[in-house]
Amino acid sequence: MSDPTPGGDTRKSLLERLATLLLRAPDDRAQLLGILRQAHARDLLDADALSMIEGVLQVSELAVRDIMVPRAQMDVIDIHEPPERFIPKVVHAGHSRFPVIDGDRDKVVGVLHAKDLLRLGLDDKTDVRDLLRPPVFIPESKRLNVLLSDFRRNRHHLAIVVDEYGGTAGLITIEDVLEQIVGDIEDEFDFDEASDHVVAVEPGELGPRFRVRAMAEIAQLNEVMGVRLPVGEFDTIGGLITEQLGRVPRRGERVVLDGLRFDVLRADARQAHLFLVERQAPAASLDSTGDSP
Repeated sequence: MSDPTPGGDTRKSLLERLATLLLRAPDDRAQLLGILRQAHARDLLDADALSMIEGVLQVSELAVRDIMVPRAQMDVIDIHEPPERFIPKVVHAGHSRFPVIDGDRDKVVGVLHAKDLLRLGLDDKTDVRDLLRPPVFIPESKRLNVLLSDFRRNRHHLAIVVDEYGGTAGLITIEDVLEQIVGDIEDEFDFDEASDHVVAVEPGELGPRFRVRAMAEIAQLNEVMGVRLPVGEFDTIGGLITEQLGRVPRRGERVVLDGLRFDVLRADARQAHLFLVERQAPAASLDSTGDSP
């Protein structure tokens, strides 16, 4: 009779210890997150695992409008442009799929896969219209967990987001949704440009909203939103919020500072990565909660 492997005993021990933490069923999402963070503090979960679990929970709370690429930021192809004009733009952007419009961003007629452009080089008689895939349209209020399920079931990778009047509000990809769970998925075409650090998204109940990278400079957000956040020991938004809290911001947390509300869209145990920022009635002092946006 062979002895049990040490690895098996270790795995069993970890699972049993985690199960012990979960014996008392949590009453709500905040309690569940608290238990998971205790597990991380006791080295039952590593930082990456905790971050992904938090991301899965948060995906069910976020809507498409919260993370979509806004209409003005979309890279599109006009069906009336000749290939010699739009192919350089395709190469420069580096995306795998492009919405194709008929003269207006509200008239999306299809989606063009970059790889299909190879056929144009092989046969100059090929009509771009024959290369288009049907576009998928979704409302901006759709929950991310439902969208991810639809993407997987229907094998779609990109959807056009429409507003209540049927106009194009933006676009969203499966990569955008997965990044909420696993963090940034960067490839050789991703560039860290300052212009992408503060991006306007669809307005919320309180007015204009901005998706802000933690590395964005405080001065940049001040200029874009017309506010006067303090520039002191830290130059970045992530540093400012971390300094105010006295710890690393947690995913799903909400912070109110100098009349602005910061919802933490993405963070791990080491640092914050992405915020959703909008104006709020001025608060007398910093207020933070564990509620999701």
